Amino acid sequence: MEYTTLGRTGLRVSVAGLGCGGFSRLGLSTGGSPADAVKLVRIAIDSGINLIDTAAQYGTEPMVGEAMRDVPRASVVIATKCLLAEKDVQITADGLTASLDASLKALGTDYVDIFQLHGVSMPQYEFAMAELMPALERAKAAGKFRYLGITESGSRDPDHAVLLRAAADGMWDVGMVAFNMLHRTASDRLFPLAIEGGMATLVMHAVRSIFARPEFLAASIRDLAASGKVPAELLDAARPLDFLVHPAGAESVTDAAYRFARHTPGVSVVLFGTGSAEHLRANVASICRPPLPAEDTARLLSLFGQVSGLGLENPGG
Repeated sequence: MEYTTLGRTGLRVSVAGLGCGGFSRLGLSTGGSPADAVKLVRIAIDSGINLIDTAAQYGTEPMVGEAMRDVPRASVVIATKCLLAEKDVQITADGLTASLDASLKALGTDYVDIFQLHGVSMPQYEFAMAELMPALERAKAAGKFRYLGITESGSRDPDHAVLLRAAADGMWDVGMVAFNMLHRTASDRLFPLAIEGGMATLVMHAVRSIFARPEFLAASIRDLAASGKVPAELLDAARPLDFLVHPAGAESVTDAAYRFARHTPGVSVVLFGTGSAEHLRANVASICRPPLPAEDTARLLSLFGQVSGLGLENPGG
């Protein structure tokens, strides 16, 4: 495993982070049991992963807590989150504090390293700054969390308006951003701003099922070519990203996607979700491999550098 410093927090973290939500939720969404999820978290820790990202909404905090029971608390960086609204009901400052307290109880810990506001829209951001920040500051002063984070809403904020504002405001230690080979807009403004201000970035959506489904990927890129958003030569490309896969390059398109995200300047940690130990180990191996060949990255950017929004959802489930 490789490690990096998480922005201005100074925390040393693995470049691969285990995401406990997403499509899999540690396998709970695909038929796995809570015991299986606990085992998977332990395998991740044994593999060298020391950043684990969960959330109240995911329902995986108790599994993370159980997995951590025999692990020195200071050896793992735990991040969790709180939604600011559910069923159109906006959270209050007291509700935010209660959510954090419930997360601590579920995780079996006195503190989390990173407490994040979850999937924040721009109106919610304004509300958080005006109404919730005092409660956050009190909770931090009480030792309930060490560093403050915020996560964007992915496909609902493709231009990263919330994280651009957060990076400029300088109050957020960590920002979670949607980023991948076909949605690399964060490179243009957000990552340089984050580097300048010391805000760490956790990348979500580096790999979604679009990269593992050649027919869906080809159809998506054909649509872009038909609308003039990518070169017309891609109209008939059955496997438009396979130029990345060769003996001196990536082992697969998925391998390329992880390596592209990992080695983009401004990316601190690449998160991934899984319900499989085999899949976990393969993802870690990809994230720890060297950058893609320069010529492959150059071609990727020449073809798709202006594309935005692909790979942010799980097509077909």
